[in-house]
Amino acid sequence: MASQNRPFHVFLFPFMAHGHMIPVSDMAKLLAAQGVKTTIITTPLNAPIFSKATRSRKTNSGGIEIEIKSWNSFFKAAGLLQEPLERLLLEYQPTCLVADMFFSWATDAAAKFGIPRLIFHGTSFFSLAASDCVKRYEPFKNTSSDSEPFVIPNFPGEIKMTRAQVPDFVKYNIENDLTPLIEQAKEAEVRSYGIVVNSFYELEPVYADYFRKVLGRKAWHIGPLSPCNRDNEEKAYIGKEASIDEHECLKWLDSKKPNSVVYVCFGSVAKFNNSQLKEIAIGLEASGVEFIWVVRKGKDDCDMGKEDWLPEGFEEMMEGKGLIIRGWAPQVLILDHVAVGGFVTHCGWNSTLEGIAAGLPLVTWPVSAEQFYNEKLVTQVLKIGVGVGAQKWWIKVVGDIVKREAIEKAVTRIMVGEEAEEMRSRAKGLAKQARRAIEKGGSSHSDLNALIEELSSQR
Repeated sequence: MASQNRPFHVFLFPFMAHGHMIPVSDMAKLLAAQGVKTTIITTPLNAPIFSKATRSRKTNSGGIEIEIKSWNSFFKAAGLLQEPLERLLLEYQPTCLVADMFFSWATDAAAKFGIPRLIFHGTSFFSLAASDCVKRYEPFKNTSSDSEPFVIPNFPGEIKMTRAQVPDFVKYNIENDLTPLIEQAKEAEVRSYGIVVNSFYELEPVYADYFRKVLGRKAWHIGPLSPCNRDNEEKAYIGKEASIDEHECLKWLDSKKPNSVVYVCFGSVAKFNNSQLKEIAIGLEASGVEFIWVVRKGKDDCDMGKEDWLPEGFEEMMEGKGLIIRGWAPQVLILDHVAVGGFVTHCGWNSTLEGIAAGLPLVTWPVSAEQFYNEKLVTQVLKIGVGVGAQKWWIKVVGDIVKREAIEKAVTRIMVGEEAEEMRSRAKGLAKQARRAIEKGGSSHSDLNALIEELSSQR
């Protein structure tokens, strides 16, 4: 069939991790709402995540499963997907392929069939540009200690960070399974058609312009993606099955005053040891603020059912004042509730943007990946959050110990007093801009349509 007679059809190919799959699921809904035929390519194990996320609303999207017959390491196994993906590209001839940054080979795979490949990083313009400058100019080499601050050179805003906050594979050239993937991803990015970014122009205009005009990258902002989950049912379906009934969670929140509850969650990867979890518990209690705390640890994980990470009798003392969710939580549903007034986050970009879209001030607690860059955007540029004091990037994702006093102070600063109200006011303003960005005529809506029109004209 002649290419001009084929319907506009987008293949979405996310990496097999929740932080990568969730925004792609939202992207499928966004494209489908624009009348674009959308197909998500994934593995049988992950297919239910997408079918669950899209079942609550009729969408012009579907899914195709790719089976992997053997696994070595998680990242090496991703390479086994190339051949089955190429078969699908040949069979369906989609208009374009939006593939995760970790599938660097997808650029060449798409090129074999004359199909444009777009990259999805799942992070902000700020972190993409800042990480590029840090790697390019290596300012950390001019510091005398891990704690001495440096300013990111040739980068807008006089952004300060320390050597300890720079990823180990950048500052030490450490080789691991991830290192070659990142290098290959950077090389493939230059040869790809461009990048789609889960952000909106009004959030980071200086850095969107810098990324496109100074660094010379072709990119479109199409976010925030999470608001495409329009009702409570859709919000509850995001990610894994929640470990708490959504109605029970909402009932608990409904009993609280506006802006009185702080939500504490560190994403799907970060794992703290028992000592750190106990510090969090004591810090939350000392703050006097009501809370919902999501912990990636169940009672079955503990010796003889005893939870050593909680102070004795903690849940009984906090009954009615604190709610602990062990496992997965309906995060967007919680963040959007009127009772929630702040968010303690690991600064993964999905969580950061969901907090911003909900109009909440943030306590930033970065651990790894690009999270320290996201923290700088929140605290130094947007000024809608305060750092808890995390200082070290951890490859093993355990984090450095933050004391209870620092936790209490940070939570209090975003929840109580004049400073908290100023941050909340700025955050609410950004939330309004986020909503306008994805409405008809908004910056992200317009950028998405510009991308669709450009790809249509080249078919």
